[in-house]
Amino acid sequence: MVKTVTISTGTGKFAICLITSFTENGLVCQLFGGDRPHVGAVVLSVPRPSLRDSQRVSCNSSVLPMINHKDDELAKPVAEKLAKHFNQPVALVAGVHLDNASPEDINVLVNNCWLAVDQLLQSKI
Repeated sequence: MVKTVTISTGTGKFAICLITSFTENGLVCQLFGGDRPHVGAVVLSVPRPSLRDSQRVSCNSSVLPMINHKDDELAKPVAEKLAKHFNQPVALVAGVHLDNASPEDINVLVNNCWLAVDQLLQSKI
């Protein structure tokens, strides 16, 4: 059985949507937002024991960014946080864009992304 959870944060041009499908062996996530949601990067994060401390969980991640996009800078840490928390592989597609974004605008979008992730981690799955 697949269970899908949708979490929305922010409003207007700062709206973020995190859609997560929980399968038997991993999570499939979509992280979109801004004024032009799109496919900007794809990440696959696979949890494994840390090389420094086998009691901790770390990840091996493969990242495929689209040319001229920076979505991978957010997608990789989000996928890794989810993989570590759920101890499951995570496939994540991310695309967050805001035309003429100021540094403050980018901070709001990024913070809304992390708020969505935190809400997913706290949800009763």
